[in-house]
Amino acid sequence: MTARTAEARAVERANQAFYDAIEHSNLDELEAVVLTGPLAESVSTVHPGWPVLRGRSEVMRSYALIMANTEYIQFFLTDVEIAVDGDAALVTCTENILTGGPAEEDGSAGSLVGGLVVATNVFRRTSEGWRLWAHHGSPVLADEEDDEDGELAADDAEGAMDDVIGDVLEAVKDADDGDADDAADDDGGPDDEDTGDADGDDGEDGGEDGGEGGGTAGGTKE
Repeated sequence: MTARTAEARAVERANQAFYDAIEHSNLDELEAVVLTGPLAESVSTVHPGWPVLRGRSEVMRSYALIMANTEYIQFFLTDVEIAVDGDAALVTCTENILTGGPAEEDGSAGSLVGGLVVATNVFRRTSEGWRLWAHHGSPVLADEEDDEDGELAADDAEGAMDDVIGDVLEAVKDADDGDADDAADDDGGPDDEDTGDADGDDGEDGGEDGGEGGGTAGGTKE
């Protein structure tokens, strides 16, 4: 085994750990795979149909939402190619994705659909091993020469992926709206207190003014 083969195998293990974490819906496992440290803000991800996400916190947040909105997912990786150059490694592969909906009322597994995504994953060598630096996934469109059954299967898979993406994007929007509402409530709290304090101060000033005014009037009357 050459040194380069050993490096490639280490990268392959890190790549598999990335997909295993998503399959297990385990955010802690994913935290251990994604790059940290000085380059954390340069971490990026492009989910199929999404705009690019930059920064480790945004990337991890997106995966947390995907995990929360995905009932079942499994990856079968094919066409895996690995290139290592110094402290950087490039992995390209095809994600053969199997996803499932909610369980049926009788407890049996929900319907399963498949989809294809081609992915490019960039890893960086750290003192703790290889860590994911960037991920880009792009859906594979159906071949125009596919037969009718193949086209229907591809349409079903694409529709299922669109449903998952739509659910997650809606969850992101709801989360952002909730954050905005919380921020507005937080801003409103101090203002209300300040208004109350101001009203109280005005009341005290008014009382003092009234007292002084009453004394003056009384003196004049006398």
